[in-house]
Amino acid sequence: MQPDLSIVVPVYEEEESLPELASALRGMCEQAGYSFEVWLVDDGSKDDSWRIIRELHAKDARFAGIRFRRNYGKSAALAVGFERARGRFVVTMDADLQDDPAEVPALVDMLMEGYDLVSGWKQVRKDPLNKTIPSRFFNMITRKMSGLDLHDFNCGLKAYRREVVKNVRVYGELHRYIPLLAKWEGYTRITEKSVRHHERKYGRTKFGLERYIRGFLDLITVLFITRFAARPMHFFGSIGTMAFVGGFLISLWISIDKIFQGHPIGDRPLLLLGVMLILLGTQMFTTGLLGEMIIGPRMEDTSTYQVIEAMEPRLLERV
Repeated sequence: MQPDLSIVVPVYEEEESLPELASALRGMCEQAGYSFEVWLVDDGSKDDSWRIIRELHAKDARFAGIRFRRNYGKSAALAVGFERARGRFVVTMDADLQDDPAEVPALVDMLMEGYDLVSGWKQVRKDPLNKTIPSRFFNMITRKMSGLDLHDFNCGLKAYRREVVKNVRVYGELHRYIPLLAKWEGYTRITEKSVRHHERKYGRTKFGLERYIRGFLDLITVLFITRFAARPMHFFGSIGTMAFVGGFLISLWISIDKIFQGHPIGDRPLLLLGVMLILLGTQMFTTGLLGEMIIGPRMEDTSTYQVIEAMEPRLLERV
């Protein structure tokens, strides 16, 4: 039987918080009347997290566990959890107790109103300044570059319709941009809700400032694949054309200057710039063509397109 709710929780060395989290999730679901399953994905923990997960499963089979041989990252944990989730709605949250399970029913209610994805917004964040200030700057840049009006892309507490998580590919460290990936797949009814955020109760954070550098690089990746993955020539060809035309005009100008004014061109920096731009333009244009040759056969496969509704033709009977 399909449960109402699947809760996917990536776990990395959170042995102290797991029993309390499980109790809170069970109480929330039972109070709200949800049938549920919880997927606890152990991302290569070196502490006793997996032992705790096995004990939770033994006491309550609704708590399921997946254990990775090594640490693959949060995106991998979410991807595997999404693959196994059976619920009508899917909720993700962190295992450190900073996300509040009591917020889940309100997120699910918004899905029932017609939204595809509801992202949590830690409007009042219980973290030190060395995390909150870079995070706000990072979210502002992401919001401006992506055009998606969310205040907290990296909030672990999110709720999805089942079909969203089944059609969004999460890999690398793209978990921060699941709303943007969902929008690319056609799930445009995306919103956010302010949620409570708690101070870390056990252990310490597993992320440092380097995640913002990786996050920016991942943003560039997401923006490219969402806008140009199916049409690489539009990206590389545009840059290549501008570079080639610029180089050609520079070369034409200094050639005319040489012919009519007699000025030497061999030692002029403009000559080098013109040649470099022509070469760059040619290389970018060629890269675009190669991209089209690679992507073309895949795009011819119509099974990659998500058809949500179809009406078959019916011939009229002859009188």
